[in-house]
Amino acid sequence: METSLYSANTTVNNLTNSLAIHEIHHEAKEGEHHIHLPGPSYWPLLLSAAILVAVTGLLFIPDNPWVVILAAPFVLLCILGWGLEDPIGVSSTHQQASPQAKKPAPPAQQVRESAQEVAERVVTCGSTAYSTHPIKVELESDQGDEGVILAIYGKTELQAQRQELEAALRSVDGVIDVKNFVIAEDEILPTAYKRLENLKTQGKLDGAKNILMLVENYILHLYGDVPNPKMKYVLEREMIGIPGVKVIVNHIGLNKDIPGNLGKTANKIGA
Repeated sequence: METSLYSANTTVNNLTNSLAIHEIHHEAKEGEHHIHLPGPSYWPLLLSAAILVAVTGLLFIPDNPWVVILAAPFVLLCILGWGLEDPIGVSSTHQQASPQAKKPAPPAQQVRESAQEVAERVVTCGSTAYSTHPIKVELESDQGDEGVILAIYGKTELQAQRQELEAALRSVDGVIDVKNFVIAEDEILPTAYKRLENLKTQGKLDGAKNILMLVENYILHLYGDVPNPKMKYVLEREMIGIPGVKVIVNHIGLNKDIPGNLGKTANKIGA
């Protein structure tokens, strides 16, 4: 009896047929994704107009054959133009830029590490050309495949260094935006003089003379003369609130007759 062999052969044939049907279906499905329609063309309209003129002249103006004679070359020209036209080609007026698939951003932690490396390379610790203070890069917000928003903290000597650092971080792959909280030392002195002018405008420094300020290593030095100690400490409290200032050295009202009297210091809490 060959029943078992016949059954096995039938099963193999069924499997083969099902696989073949699946492959044909898959090929047909792929073919559906690659259907190319002919591009837009003006030749059919021109050909229709030429034929309409020729037929009109032939049927309704038989006594004047010049209409048919003039329309016939246009019919042939339109047929040739339509036949020789590239059916897949698209005219410049109908071209559309195909949107490219946007590459997903790298993982957020990887972007932060890359940004930290860039920050350390741009602002080299211990270099006389750049800041001697480290820059810290943190993740402000993770936007998934779009990228991340970074926040940077630290200090630099110059505003130009601060701007250069931000521009370098914006060029890192996966960075959408950068929130720059870095403090430049050369910004402290202009800010201090703005606050000084504000106090003068409010009348809180009436009688003060020769008020000068100096910034070095984020330490603000105050010089000048004031009529009373209260005004001295009003000025000190105003300047200690400037971002980036760690210490105020108040030389105002200093008794110059005392050797070694360099002024009173005030430290910012948390600095």
